[in-house]
Amino acid sequence: MAQPTLLLIDDENRLRQVLARVLELEGYTVLQAPDARRGLQLLAEHAGEIAVILSDVKLPDGHGVALLPRYQAAAPLAEIILLTAYGTVPDSVQAMKQGAFDYLTKGDSDDQLIVVVARAVEKAQLRRRVAELEKQVGQQYTFSSMIGGSAALAKARALAERVAPTDSTVLLEGPTGAGKELFAQAIHQASGRRSKPFVAVNCSAFPKDLLESELFGYKKGAFTGALADKKGLLEEANGGTLFLDEIGELELAVQAKFLRVLETQEFTKLGDTKSTKVNVRLVAATNRNLRQEAAEGHFRADLYYRLSVFELAVPPLSARPDDVAPLARHFLHLFAAKLRKRLPGFEADALTRLSRYAWPGNVRELKNVLERAAILATDNQPLTLDDLPPELQHLPPPPWPTPPTAACAPWKPATSARCCAKPVAIRWKPPGSSVSG
Repeated sequence: MAQPTLLLIDDENRLRQVLARVLELEGYTVLQAPDARRGLQLLAEHAGEIAVILSDVKLPDGHGVALLPRYQAAAPLAEIILLTAYGTVPDSVQAMKQGAFDYLTKGDSDDQLIVVVARAVEKAQLRRRVAELEKQVGQQYTFSSMIGGSAALAKARALAERVAPTDSTVLLEGPTGAGKELFAQAIHQASGRRSKPFVAVNCSAFPKDLLESELFGYKKGAFTGALADKKGLLEEANGGTLFLDEIGELELAVQAKFLRVLETQEFTKLGDTKSTKVNVRLVAATNRNLRQEAAEGHFRADLYYRLSVFELAVPPLSARPDDVAPLARHFLHLFAAKLRKRLPGFEADALTRLSRYAWPGNVRELKNVLERAAILATDNQPLTLDDLPPELQHLPPPPWPTPPTAACAPWKPATSARCCAKPVAIRWKPPGSSVSG
């Protein structure tokens, strides 16, 4: 593992060299600068490497506290420790308010400096790791990461890409397991809210008497067991996106309260007397026909019209059979890595069988089938038909014969002597009956 890199900015050459030597003996790589100008230059050259900046407060060309924003802008993931020969309370308070990690007086023991630097390095490395994970998550849920090239998926993706940069409410419609949450995540990542929270709530997963308190929060004493104030998920999503999955499960009373949130961006917590303001974009999803539910009085019509500003149908896997093979390869690779197996792919009949299946459980079912198959598959061997669940192994044959090749397709005019001379009508009959043309 590479040694953490520190940047030491101090105009007292001898003191700077002594501090640098102390820190180098602790295993750090130390870059040195005699003034702010050189320090900022080194930051520009090594911003991705520097974990901690140690800066004197009184520099020939600037004051350390005033320079804090410039240091932070040049290296946003680095921690900053200010050093001074004459520490003052106002300066230290101002430095900490502006985000400095610590404020130390020169001449204190080397042991204290070493401890503070070690803590700052640890925090900087944690921040860097979190930033890397957030970047990976962001890449995982982009539109370009969606697997499949079918026309149905391309149409839905194009519509979602158009609405993503706006703040409009989006209603995703489609069967369970089709990938509605993936679309919601991609919409969030393509919006101006991508750096803010994405909070997902499955409305069917909460008991109906708890969902309201989870969404809106409550004040201490609002009900028996409310021993402290609690933030609701709406507040947790402030500035970002709230994804309500299976929104058709909301009770009518909660629907009325949520309609106010969409119209005014404010709500009242349980047990509170004043409203709370939020700035939240809503993406909702349902596997029901909300228009019909509203017409029948099972869902508030005014909330439906407010939700359906932009309706987007997420296609079931049965509507995109061309995507089964690439999705299956993706999941096989994923689970092979998880199980530490080498599974080079599929035998032809296994992949054909996967493509022929109707997938009533959609992408979620395909993923579960591939996880089971990867467990059963033999290491270093392609996945076989025997590795698939029984319902896939024993699929009935397709009801229509396989179409002839394009060169001899009976529905096309003959183009050469090798092609069929004239169209032939073929009708399928059950076994035991004759086929007439």
